[in-house]
Amino acid sequence: MFTPAIVEEAYPPIPLVSIHSRADDAARSVSVSGPNRIITPPSPSRRRAPAASAVCSRPCNPEYVIFRGGALLLLLTPLGAQTITGRVLDAATGEPVSGVRVEIVDPPAQTLTGAQGRFDLRDVPPGLHLLRIYTTGYQITRLAVHVEPGAAREIEVRLQPAALRRAESVTVEAGPYASESEGSLALAGPELTNLASVLTDDPLRAVQALPGVTSSDDFQSQFALRGAGFRNIGLYLDGVLLHSPFHGVQSDPSSASVTLFNGDALDSINLNAGPIPPAFADRTAGALDLRSREGSRDRVTARLIASMSNVAALAEGPLRRRKGSWLVAARKSYLQYIINRVADDQGLTFGFSDAQVRVSYDLTASSQVSASLLHGASGLDRTRGVFGPNAIFTSDYQFTLAQAAWKYTPNSKALIVSRGVWLGERYDDRNIEPVTLGGGNYGEWISNTDAAMNWTARSPFEAGWSVRRLREDRFTVRRALNPPRSIPVNAARGTGLRLGGYAQQSWFFGEGQIRLSAGGRWDRHDVNGLAAVSPFASLAVRGIRVAWGQSAQFPELADFFSIGGRRSLRPERSRHLSVSWERRIRERTRVRVEVFERRDREQLFTPAGEPRLVNGRVFNPSLTPRIENSVEGRARGWQVFLQRRSANRLAGWVSYSFTSSRYRDAATGLEFPADYEQRHAVNVYGSWRIRPTVNLSAKWLYGTGLPLRGFYREESPGVIFLSSERNRLRLPSYQRTDVRLNKTFPWRRVHFTLFAEAINVFAHDNYRLDDFGSYDQSGRARPRLEKTLPFIPSAGAMIEF
Repeated sequence: MFTPAIVEEAYPPIPLVSIHSRADDAARSVSVSGPNRIITPPSPSRRRAPAASAVCSRPCNPEYVIFRGGALLLLLTPLGAQTITGRVLDAATGEPVSGVRVEIVDPPAQTLTGAQGRFDLRDVPPGLHLLRIYTTGYQITRLAVHVEPGAAREIEVRLQPAALRRAESVTVEAGPYASESEGSLALAGPELTNLASVLTDDPLRAVQALPGVTSSDDFQSQFALRGAGFRNIGLYLDGVLLHSPFHGVQSDPSSASVTLFNGDALDSINLNAGPIPPAFADRTAGALDLRSREGSRDRVTARLIASMSNVAALAEGPLRRRKGSWLVAARKSYLQYIINRVADDQGLTFGFSDAQVRVSYDLTASSQVSASLLHGASGLDRTRGVFGPNAIFTSDYQFTLAQAAWKYTPNSKALIVSRGVWLGERYDDRNIEPVTLGGGNYGEWISNTDAAMNWTARSPFEAGWSVRRLREDRFTVRRALNPPRSIPVNAARGTGLRLGGYAQQSWFFGEGQIRLSAGGRWDRHDVNGLAAVSPFASLAVRGIRVAWGQSAQFPELADFFSIGGRRSLRPERSRHLSVSWERRIRERTRVRVEVFERRDREQLFTPAGEPRLVNGRVFNPSLTPRIENSVEGRARGWQVFLQRRSANRLAGWVSYSFTSSRYRDAATGLEFPADYEQRHAVNVYGSWRIRPTVNLSAKWLYGTGLPLRGFYREESPGVIFLSSERNRLRLPSYQRTDVRLNKTFPWRRVHFTLFAEAINVFAHDNYRLDDFGSYDQSGRARPRLEKTLPFIPSAGAMIEF
């Protein structure tokens, strides 16, 4: 007879289970305290096995019981020849994991899993033994196994990827690409960790390596997509559109930036390049969907990470009776190592800090509440040097996001999530005097509700609505010295109310080989009194997907209420069409080919905002140019990528993208390519787990040069003049190769990992446009180009408790 044990008294019990075990010929007895309560006293001859709590279904499987906290307690009877055999799987995908180290602590014995994830530990003496199962890229798992003489039994262990949350149990083998929503690209498991970069530890740096993404500015987290800049790409955290979630100098669009949140607190990242699903509002080029995770409900854990740019800490654990969880994360920068390598101004100091807290609690089995707070602060300080009266000497930025949510599942077919959010931003820039050169406050009160319903197993329905109350107050001045005074340059102050709603119905036919979706969204802004309707439809048949949709993006309050703006500005509109074909090459490898077109209209532009030649004479722009809905055009192209996502051997992707764009300004009649048009781009990423504790990864990015935004022409190398054609001159091509090595040391109670990284291994000179510089009446222009990251070695370490 086989009977499983043991539970700790403080943990939820397993009912209807009898307990019997023997260690060193000393019998152990048990008692039952109250309904479904099992208490096991410590053995007189051995230390008590590590405490654990069962989460198996009732009645329990008589083969094995999986316990929370990464522990698995087995009582195998009989177990002939004292042999422990088993198999190790990836908990997210169900893939067998090879090269995993399985060891017994006392007496010491170890082995590695084979190609099918199988292991075999022989000559194990009878008694209770602690097993440790680990490999780089996964959380360490501890198992308590009781061995008695007899025949061998097989056990199954599921490893959680290190970059994912600690789940209570995993019962569905979802496959390597199940985390992606239809038509999107996702980062999963080690990809998010390896691509975030030791140097900056920024989750958006990982997104920059995805197929089709343009990222030729090493100093910024923002990226471009199919010719469109980040202004038209939405960043949504738990369904909430964020305004400016970046550490940096807010009044300087070319300022270096780092994402405000900790990547270890994220559960998933999905990039939608278009058509944009109806659930995502107020952006026309793409949607980056980030989902934060709950804390662990298993046990209290903590990790400390130190890199060349910042130190970060994260702790998480369960609430009382495991009805909830908490998570706390914080970061503090020390960026001088990077600044001293790349900046000409050695007196420049920039730093940031941020922290986030999340608490979740189950009111009932069908109702959960949660609250979270994210706060970040960053600042610039130039301690030495000579600066003019209009140069920023100090800068301060504060960002706060507070959120409360209620999740309700009335039955197995429905889910409702409601959120109340407050978002606040404040910045202040001063010169050396110090006198304020610019500042601003931005805020939103947001109410979101999303609902999902499965009418049947093959017809899911989604709908939602949102209300956003916005306010903004900002200004910019210039200092004059004789006499000393501040001259207003621009200002904007106003409020607005944004309303929106969406609905989408999907149908699945056959064995899921045919999928049809149709829906749309409606949005309205009370400042201009206009509404926009954005339909959406997609059809997928045996790997071929056709999707079409429209999107709308309303102007910012600063556009409506600035000196050059007006309340009658219309929303920007885009129409997307994409046709893709995807084929699986075996289970874990796929190839995808996609052809796309995006047509934009009513795009915001300042026709009189840039210096240029008009009829052979220099045109001087206005300090407060008028904003117009005057640009329309299209961006089209295609991309192909080959990807393998696996826990074994090589994983990664190779992609090529081609983009061509043409836009026209109706106010001037000028035609030009998009500001972020990158004709040819190649993104390569690879990861290889060399040994159980060593992982090597590398990425290579190549892209033809972006346009030098504005009216420029080059008469001879380095000699630039103003031109009558916009975006004619281009930056040099961009190339960058990064290599990263992870080495893990799985000690008894601490998991220690070292990271070593080489950035821009071949020291390729990459450039970006820092500012437009100066020009004279002869037409000679001096735009300031800045070299980005040189070769930089970097290192970091992580300790997990």
